[in-house]
Amino acid sequence: MKGVKKHTATKSRTEVQEQEGSLSLVQSEEPEPISIAPLVSSCNDGIRPVLDAVDKLRHLMITKEGIQLPTIVVVGDQSSGKSSVLESLAGISLPRGQGICTRVPLVMRLQNHPKEPDLTLEYNCKIISTDEAHISEAINTATEELAGNGKGISDNPLTLVVKKNGVPDLTMVDLPGITRVPVHGQPENIYDQIKDIIMQYMKPEESIILNVLSATVDFPTCESIRMSQSVDKTGLRTLAVVTKADKAPEGLLEKVTSDDVNIGLGYVCVRNGIGDETYEEARMEEAKLFEFHPLLSKIDKSIVGIPVLAQKLVQIQAASLSKNLPDIVKKINDKLNANLSELNKMPKNMSSVADALTAFMRIIGLSKESLKKILVRGEFDEYPDEKHMHCTARLVEKLDSYSSRLHQCAESDPTKNFLMEEIGVLEEAKFIGLPNFLPRVAFLTILQRKVKGISSMPIGFVEDVWNYIEDVVISVLNRHSENYYQLQMSIRPAGHNLVSKMKEKSINHVMELVDREKLTDYTCNPEYMAEFNRLMSQQDAFFKDVLVNEKKSSFVMLQGVGTINVEVLRQYAHVLQQAFDLKMRMIAYWKIVLRRLVDCMALHLQFSIDNLVNKDFDVEIVKDLMSLKGYGIERLLEESPSVAGKREKLNRSVKVLRHSKEVVANIMDRIASYGD
Repeated sequence: MKGVKKHTATKSRTEVQEQEGSLSLVQSEEPEPISIAPLVSSCNDGIRPVLDAVDKLRHLMITKEGIQLPTIVVVGDQSSGKSSVLESLAGISLPRGQGICTRVPLVMRLQNHPKEPDLTLEYNCKIISTDEAHISEAINTATEELAGNGKGISDNPLTLVVKKNGVPDLTMVDLPGITRVPVHGQPENIYDQIKDIIMQYMKPEESIILNVLSATVDFPTCESIRMSQSVDKTGLRTLAVVTKADKAPEGLLEKVTSDDVNIGLGYVCVRNGIGDETYEEARMEEAKLFEFHPLLSKIDKSIVGIPVLAQKLVQIQAASLSKNLPDIVKKINDKLNANLSELNKMPKNMSSVADALTAFMRIIGLSKESLKKILVRGEFDEYPDEKHMHCTARLVEKLDSYSSRLHQCAESDPTKNFLMEEIGVLEEAKFIGLPNFLPRVAFLTILQRKVKGISSMPIGFVEDVWNYIEDVVISVLNRHSENYYQLQMSIRPAGHNLVSKMKEKSINHVMELVDREKLTDYTCNPEYMAEFNRLMSQQDAFFKDVLVNEKKSSFVMLQGVGTINVEVLRQYAHVLQQAFDLKMRMIAYWKIVLRRLVDCMALHLQFSIDNLVNKDFDVEIVKDLMSLKGYGIERLLEESPSVAGKREKLNRSVKVLRHSKEVVANIMDRIASYGD
């Protein structure tokens, strides 16, 4: 349609009538108007205030708070006739031309207005007044500001407010037409960009999809159908408007009745205006087409014509508003309460050194109490789902693993080179003295070799435990100081230094413990003699199997030791008795050594952890922090940019949500009364 089309304010082919409390879009030549849902019984007192409220919420950008609004989303393939449909509903001319005309989401707010037409554009915090003669130019100018001068698109919305006599009270979002092949000046990924914008608006369950289809194409091949089906598989929130009915009347009845593409809200067939027809002329021609055309006249009158489309949209919109607004109110309240709660949890800005010092000591106190619970008392209610922070259980696991490694290492295997080490040591420990006398130096030599062989394991265990404790301490400090960026940056090194000191003490303690085991052999544990006697009770039978039996086996079983390969031992008969005695003593004593290395470690670590939490923690942390040059306590408690940004974002969100709450509160009673 070229130029500005005339649209008379008098009631003619299409008119809005208020009869007995109900708003109806009717054809004046029909004897009875078609009634609409009670929610829209009055433009001014019914649906208009609700639409205004939703439009205010949209203007407040409430969707950025994760709250979706009931929206009629208009989609269609390029050249589907989408602009013509919207022009017929709004009674104004929209931009036309080659390629994509709608390059930004166009929010069209239509309002029946008995006075002179009033058209405004809202974008980038500006409100621009225009008129019917210049609306296309104004939209193009606004679009260029939002999406650039080329042929690219943008997801920044442009709002068009149309207050005009005879238009239905509707709010719709017109989206860019779908095109797969970029034209000159368009980006290569234009299809993906358009699809992303369309999906952004279609995906929410609150959205109603107005799918514009050309009668000249097969519906299943339309890209807009594929997109809408991807988010609305059953079609329960999709309404289809079929344009260009006069261009392809053959088979149209079958298309809209067979419904091969699941259009749950039904079809409306319309005729596009031609040339310079006024809107009134176009509607008259449309009415004649569906009344007298040999094929199109067979289509049920309840699904043909722009007036029927307007009526359906108003009904669907009213139902959607009635359904979704109570839930929107709840979501606004829930989000507002959540944001206020989060704001209350954030630390207050420090106004004095006393405030800062109080907050600092509170952080230290809370951290210390948390460490007492998880490291000493074995409570983990602060970290119910974080097993890494269930410290007493994890420390026992580490201790059990350390004990297992000690008992399973090569030095703890009594069958390895059975008696050969003892024989070698005895040969080198010969001295002038009584025969068969067991030299103590031989026992100590073997003991020192075995202790040296496992000496790295206790040290490795201690380092592993303190590395774990360091992770726990830093996690606790981070948690309680998360809102104080500067303090957190300083308190972490303080925590590292504290644990490093404890680790160094433990490593020195373990090295001393290992050296003690090398130095001498002593125990008053009665289990040593009991074990030694049990093992020595097998001596005679062992010698008999090795040296006396005619059918000598290569393997002998010793209780408490295992199966032994004795073939090589037969050549050392002269020293075998001494070696056996030495071996049994070492087996019995080695169990005592391993037990001491486990028990002493457990006691030492428990004692060290207790000192860390109850004695050293607050003293060392405070001393370390206060030794930082150039950092006053108030400097350490300055907010980080992220915390300050979070506070600003929450305050901004609370402001929007409070305003939104006021907007919807004014209409909820009215919605409830219409629902009754």
